[in-house]
Formats: sequence, C-alpha cells, structure tokens
Amino acid sequence: MKDVLFALLALVSAALAAYFLYKFQHYDDSTSMLIGIVFALAAVILGGLFIFGRLTRHEDIHVTE
Repeated sequence: MKDVLFALLALVSAALAAYFLYKFQHYDDSTSMLIGIVFALAAVILGGLFIFGRLTRHEDIHVTE
C-alpha cells in the first residue's frame, strides 16, 4: 500500500511541477519557478522511493507453503 502512495504522490508532484513551470514560462513569475523546482524534486524523490521499494521487496516462498 505504501508503494502505491509513493507512486500517486510522485505523479501528482510531477503534474504540479509541470503546471508551475509552464506558468513560469508564460507569466515570468519567479515564485512559480521555485515552486515548480520543489515539486519536480519531490517527484524525483518519491519516484525513487517507489522504485526502491519495488526492487528491495523480498518475498520468500517456503517449502511448507
């Protein structure tokens, strides 16, 4: 369940980063650029946590199961 939350938050952060960086390009507002960069970094970090959680999952199958 935690992996799904990381993935969802990464997608939302990426969408918000795209919106704020688009807003920065058209309206030349430096605050939008900073917010866009923060959301882009959050998307990268949350995406990394999602991938790292999927790669390090160990589910051992025992002979008795």
